[in-house]
Amino acid sequence: MNILVIGSGGREHALCWKIKQSNHLKRLYCAPGNGGIAQIAECVDIRVDDIEALLRFALSKKIDLTIVGPEVPLIAGVVDAFVKKGLKIFGPSQAASLLEGSKVFAKEFMQRRNIPTAAYQVFNEAVLAEAFLETAAFPLVVKADGIAAGKGVYVCAHLPEAKSAVHEIMVKKIFGSAGSRIVIEECLQGREVSVLAVCDGKHFFVLPSAQDHKRIFDDDIGPNTGGMGSFSPSPWAQAEAMDQIIKQIIEPAVRGMYQEGNPFKGVLFAGLMLTKDGPKALEFNVRFGDPETQSIVPRLQSDIVEIFLAACDGRLHEIKVQRDQRSCVCVARAPGGYPGQYQNGFVIHGLDETKDDERVVFHAGTKNDGGVLVTHGGRVLGVTSKGANLQEAALKAYHALQKISFEHMFFRRDIAIRFLNERAANGRDQGR
Repeated sequence: MNILVIGSGGREHALCWKIKQSNHLKRLYCAPGNGGIAQIAECVDIRVDDIEALLRFALSKKIDLTIVGPEVPLIAGVVDAFVKKGLKIFGPSQAASLLEGSKVFAKEFMQRRNIPTAAYQVFNEAVLAEAFLETAAFPLVVKADGIAAGKGVYVCAHLPEAKSAVHEIMVKKIFGSAGSRIVIEECLQGREVSVLAVCDGKHFFVLPSAQDHKRIFDDDIGPNTGGMGSFSPSPWAQAEAMDQIIKQIIEPAVRGMYQEGNPFKGVLFAGLMLTKDGPKALEFNVRFGDPETQSIVPRLQSDIVEIFLAACDGRLHEIKVQRDQRSCVCVARAPGGYPGQYQNGFVIHGLDETKDDERVVFHAGTKNDGGVLVTHGGRVLGVTSKGANLQEAALKAYHALQKISFEHMFFRRDIAIRFLNERAANGRDQGR
């Protein structure tokens, strides 16, 4: 098969890496790709939001299957455009992608389908939102309605912070039209976990659980980032919690989208909080997470192309997915200054010293500059390792990470570590 992956980050590198192992693969393309992806696929210089160019390329190269990585082309309708031309593509339709494209749509959908989530209010005008805040209980969360590159969510402990968030989103419009409406909701307390399900419109199966680390500094301090690392499985996603998540959140979401005329095909990503009252949905994403994918995909033992094909054809219930029982940890390396201002173009050293059967380096922000790999993005690399348990996987990842260097590099030193310490204190086993 000729296969096209759309995207350019660590998530797409992990998907290409796994697709490369498939017996179904004939030729692999990635648009636009990155320096690491170029080592295993033919990269094509097409933007992820240039749907017309992507469609022309897929038709000209007789692409048999396309996998969409990021949310932007999904929300823009790339799946609808490909399907209209008779092309097979893994991902949700534009209508189904509203689960991520609009926080308001997602919250109203959850309310209709009785999916547990935080109490919320929707506002179209800043003055009304600010008036509500005057009598609201804190902490609370202010969210831009549309997609904002993962930066449109503000956790506010006090009134001045919340008013500032409303002003930035709705008055200054730092996220453009994504901030035309906002959601203000209660701030849930508990353990955060990511659960991803592959769906074919009617059926689904849940991928291994994962947790990411959003904050830039150790101990979850500092501003949010795209994700400084992830690990799988989550020690908090025990069998009982996972059963609740499936029955109360994933299953009603898939069933609800089907019953409302927008069957969901692709990856449904549920960002969850495990509260004292049970799991509650923070948000839905409509694609593989990043960096969760980098710690989940290495744990899949089944042919990932067969999974994608079954989802596209509506026959997920006919296949059995095998998973590696070992744990996996991914640690991101970023340039100093990230997620704020940072420089690109630094030569990356030591990549050849990290290759073995249980370690892989997924490229996120790299490019080939005259035969030399250089930094070219906020999160540059995801150093990923498997081990018999989370502790062993983390130690292997950090050992490999020490061999890689570039100027002004930065990484967190506690990916999975503090969760291991907490699990040990609580005497808990690993999750799924």
